[in-house]
Amino acid sequence: MIKHCMLIVAIAGLLYAVPASIAQDNGANSDQQSEHMGGPGRGHMDPAQRTKMLTKHLNLNSDQQAKVLDILKSSQSQMESLRSDSSASQEDRHSKMMEIHKGTDDQIRAVLDPNQQKKWDEMQSKRGQRMEHRQGQAPPDSDQQPK
Repeated sequence: MIKHCMLIVAIAGLLYAVPASIAQDNGANSDQQSEHMGGPGRGHMDPAQRTKMLTKHLNLNSDQQAKVLDILKSSQSQMESLRSDSSASQEDRHSKMMEIHKGTDDQIRAVLDPNQQKKWDEMQSKRGQRMEHRQGQAPPDSDQQPK
């Protein structure tokens, strides 16, 4: 009985210690992760941070940076208004958020030159794959069938 209790305590300790040590070991990744977070509990970058990230990845010129920043600020404003609208159902809000995301992505893509658009499309594809992975879905080109 005591051995059983000690085993449970040891397992519980590992469950707590391993994720904490992994988080510490991934210190280099924490900058990248915080780059994608707009603050506690948000999960989205603030428009200025996202513009900075896109400038780095897509080599945006100053004119493009200004346009992208305006697009992202507008999107953020629309999202905040939508989140505060308690009259709409959660399903309707989600649908509208998806429309805002798509519109924002399309507007940003329109600001880019052909080489930047190619990089943008790759970034969007990777983002979609990460989202599918987080939701536990198989990628669209996967041979996995639901069981």
